[in-house]
Amino acid sequence: MFFFSKKYKLIETKVLDGATDWHSHILPGVDDGIDKMDEALEVLSYYESIGVRDVWLTPHIMEDIPNTTDELRDRFEELRKAYGGTVNLHLAAENMIDNLFVERLEAGDLLPIGEKGDHLLVETSYFQPPIDLWGTIRHIQEKGYYPILAHPERYGYMDDADYDRLKGMKVKFQMNLCSLAGAYGKSAQERAKMLLSKGYYNFFGSDLHRLSHFREAINSKALKKEVVNLLPGIANFMV
Repeated sequence: MFFFSKKYKLIETKVLDGATDWHSHILPGVDDGIDKMDEALEVLSYYESIGVRDVWLTPHIMEDIPNTTDELRDRFEELRKAYGGTVNLHLAAENMIDNLFVERLEAGDLLPIGEKGDHLLVETSYFQPPIDLWGTIRHIQEKGYYPILAHPERYGYMDDADYDRLKGMKVKFQMNLCSLAGAYGKSAQERAKMLLSKGYYNFFGSDLHRLSHFREAINSKALKKEVVNLLPGIANFMV
């Protein structure tokens, strides 16, 4: 009985060893994530110690946090100059689907994600869909981008039919790795397990806002063996 009840830490799975973090809020002083440069450097030092190879810095862009492309690029260059370690840094953004996003999509004023610059990381409210979600997704695609939905397991308004429809529209899914450890509650944890078991996730991100929270989550014994066995498939996905 002990074998069947055994649980594992995310850090023990080695899923982060050599992996890419596709969603983080490490760029300092631009949103509700890391605030100071020395804190960002501490996070990156920790990433080195656990084997992360690449990290995409994806600060929020939304009506409440209207970061401009030029401001984020300038801050990114400041971080690159301050950091001399081994983690490869890349700049993109987490785009809230709102009026500001629609305006910038039309203007081509975007920070895409992926080496080819043809993917967009997007999010919605956790509680309700944006106006014309499906039409906006189609419009993103018409503009030549592949939409990536950040942390779909956290959207309380979505159900199985919504997830199926999104995958049918070729939307890629990014899991918050810490969802599996229960960092966002039981509902998000169970949704993450379900979506992982269905093979709906393309890759993962930390969604790191505070190093202490991330470290606590990946060191929590919260994963059953069947979940651990599913993780390698998303560890090194590239776009």
